[in-house]
Amino acid sequence: MAGQQDPVIWLRPEQAAVGRPAERSRAEITAAAVELADREGLESVSMRRVAADLGTGAASLYRYVATRDDLLDLMTDSTAAEYHLPAPSGDWQSDLLGIADQAWQIMRRHPWLPTLVITRPTLGPHGVDLLEHLLDVLAEHPAEPARKLEAFAVLNALTALYVQNEQAAADPGAQRQSAYLRHVATAGTHPRITALLADTPPEGKPHDRFPTVLARAMAGVLG
Repeated sequence: MAGQQDPVIWLRPEQAAVGRPAERSRAEITAAAVELADREGLESVSMRRVAADLGTGAASLYRYVATRDDLLDLMTDSTAAEYHLPAPSGDWQSDLLGIADQAWQIMRRHPWLPTLVITRPTLGPHGVDLLEHLLDVLAEHPAEPARKLEAFAVLNALTALYVQNEQAAADPGAQRQSAYLRHVATAGTHPRITALLADTPPEGKPHDRFPTVLARAMAGVLG
């Protein structure tokens, strides 16, 4: 259809072919949006707020980014540039854990990111570089290509869930729920819950179990 935009922002020109010369860049707009989200949360990110932080009008941003969804995609992909992608070591399990550990650190730096990874997974230029690296790590693994792609998706989603779990654990509501569960365990009316909590170490963080859980998930996906 004539005039229809390509749905993927990275396949569109950086700026419309007509109009005034470029004053901004997508990278500059994306960086401003990421900084705003890091500071005030994802809900604060709007074209108007980002434009204000850049000292311009919202209308000017639409020359570079058509919608807020485009901006969210750019933000997500920009964080993939923070990975360090060394040559594969030959130990695919260790290398995958290394990728996941970096993902965990990046998502901790950007608390808004896990939500987008789960609800709006995006693959742009930096994400493609990360996927290529994972495929390099798994190049000698006998799993089918589709399984390797699944491993990439599971690694990202599982890491995001772990970070979200850590974020939720610090919420007062979660602490109240934990206190009630301990009360139920002490009452003895639900013996399996009592036994479960008795066998669960009181100390430790969700991330302590992350390498073990991820290794099992990867083994399951890759067969």
